[in-house]
Amino acid sequence: MTFLDILFPVNLDPLTYLCPDGLADSVIPGMIVNAPLKNRITKGIVVKKNYEGQPDGIKTIRDIYHNTPVMSGRMIELLEWMARYYMTKQGIVLKNILPEEVFTPVKQRITKAASGLVPDRVHEQLADVEPSDQNATALLSASLSAKIFRTFLFHAPTTRCEHALPLNVLAGTGDAIVLVPEVTYIDTLLPLFRKSFGERVCAFHGGLSRGKKTEVIGRILSGKSDIIIGTRSAVFAPLKKVSFIGVLHEHNRAYKQEGSLLYNGRDIAVMRGFLEGATVLLSSVCPSVESFYNCRKGKYNLIKPSVHEKRPAVRIADMRYQKLLKPGLSKEVMNASLRHVRDGEKVMFVINRRGHSTVLQCAECDYVEECPGCRIPLVLHKAGNAHEVQMMKCHYCGYATAVPSNCGRCKGYNLKQFGTGTQKVQEEIESITGIRTIRFDSDSARKQSELRDLPAVACSGENRIIIGTKLMTGRVGGRGGFSMGAILNADLSLNVPDFRSAESAFQEMASILDLLEPGGELLIQTRMPQHYVFRALKDNNYAFFFREEMARRRALLYPPYSRIILVKLICKKDISDLLSDFMGEIAGDVMVLGPSMSKNKKGGNLFRVLLKSSNREHLHSAAGHFLDKFKGAKDVSVRVDVDPIAMQDGAC
Repeated sequence: MTFLDILFPVNLDPLTYLCPDGLADSVIPGMIVNAPLKNRITKGIVVKKNYEGQPDGIKTIRDIYHNTPVMSGRMIELLEWMARYYMTKQGIVLKNILPEEVFTPVKQRITKAASGLVPDRVHEQLADVEPSDQNATALLSASLSAKIFRTFLFHAPTTRCEHALPLNVLAGTGDAIVLVPEVTYIDTLLPLFRKSFGERVCAFHGGLSRGKKTEVIGRILSGKSDIIIGTRSAVFAPLKKVSFIGVLHEHNRAYKQEGSLLYNGRDIAVMRGFLEGATVLLSSVCPSVESFYNCRKGKYNLIKPSVHEKRPAVRIADMRYQKLLKPGLSKEVMNASLRHVRDGEKVMFVINRRGHSTVLQCAECDYVEECPGCRIPLVLHKAGNAHEVQMMKCHYCGYATAVPSNCGRCKGYNLKQFGTGTQKVQEEIESITGIRTIRFDSDSARKQSELRDLPAVACSGENRIIIGTKLMTGRVGGRGGFSMGAILNADLSLNVPDFRSAESAFQEMASILDLLEPGGELLIQTRMPQHYVFRALKDNNYAFFFREEMARRRALLYPPYSRIILVKLICKKDISDLLSDFMGEIAGDVMVLGPSMSKNKKGGNLFRVLLKSSNREHLHSAAGHFLDKFKGAKDVSVRVDVDPIAMQDGAC
């Protein structure tokens, strides 16, 4: 008798079924079969065949749904590893790595754009691919020829050089996956890859329609497309074999999924490369500390650029001594921007606060208007082009209310606006310069179509001054013709309660610097001009930044000197005392920080417990105690985030 271990895309591990004798020779792991589950016939994946005796009353599979396996043996290994590492059921992993369209295909609608994947809308400055770094190309080509697993980290001089490398490396080969953090990068890269590889290239990301996903999956399974460009989910593309995996902008936090399965696409790319025996390329103009550390430890191979391009100058505006034309706008920054605009050049202002004013405070009792659920300050927003503040919003849960006429505590009428957001900056810059500006933040670009058109709008020569948040800087790929950039609230990023705050600030500013023309300049407003982040950026010295950052993490035993797991518990009641008693039972070399309590978006109590240890097994064991402790509890929901990126929830 033949038995099959079947995995369904639900919160379960594999279940064993009996295989009918007539199908035993036809079924192989990776196929989709129909089998009974909870009184209904459900599609599942065969993950294993076995011939051991099973208990009586075992259910029998109905039939084979598709004769072609949709998962290779190596992908099944990856699935099992992910379930262990991220401490979840294999069915949850399956649901995340295989699109629903694999189980339920949807016919593609016939439209004018149906046959094309993405139109050639690349800006003229990006149309010609730069020659890739010769040293990097040679090393990667040699690894591909050897057909062995190796991981490389390319510290790229520019984004355009970074994008050119996989394009040149893949000449003459295939079976490749190229990951990018945002769909916008696909719009840039896909036409360039199509020019070289034709219909062998396809795009794969969550924004595709169900019909389009079905079509793309069919092309991959049939072998018609063997070069896939996509966002983090494309790392699971059902290629029969994989020779190359590239992760562009590997430092980007968008590779960490914050949904039902908390995985990091960059780390999965390395593990899949290991299982496939493939060459893995991680690249960035500002690599992550963990990846650079892995190079120092010999796990990755560091590739330094053979040619260093001229970079924009970095100037620091010390706000302790600057003359201010408006709150948050120094005379030095505005004079420099006007000079560039008069020369017919473009200027970018970056401030990571959307809205108008960041707080509304009572001058009588100092009370700050806050969200009733989250207990964080509400931000003042203007509606459209109106000149009056229209409402107050919570950037955490989305709560909105009209602007109060008097204080919520003392009922006084002396309310003052403090802080600066993108709307206020736009008003002030337009009043100073007399020039119409363009603003890009999540308030002005709400639709996906607006986000997709952002690079074209930003790169347009008609718009001389553009103001935005990280939403803008993260989507304007390559150089958009900006000769000057100004970061107005640089210190804000450094004061986030997160041990990665300095690294994130450095990476963000390095990315903004990469958007500027080589002869341009970046001005940074700060009250901490001696901070090592600004010194490293000004001197273009990543090694100095890395040494300073590692010294601080070593002292506090933060990654990469340890592993961390963030346990989140949601409950309507206060369980702080219960958690404190329970955490005291965790022994060994696991450090326990917390619990801290806040409100989640639905008004429930959110408790955070941070586990830290240099021993991965002990760390996972400690996290497992939390899952066991509250297993079956109806009033407590537990989520385990292995290798967390975001230490705090919410948005600025």
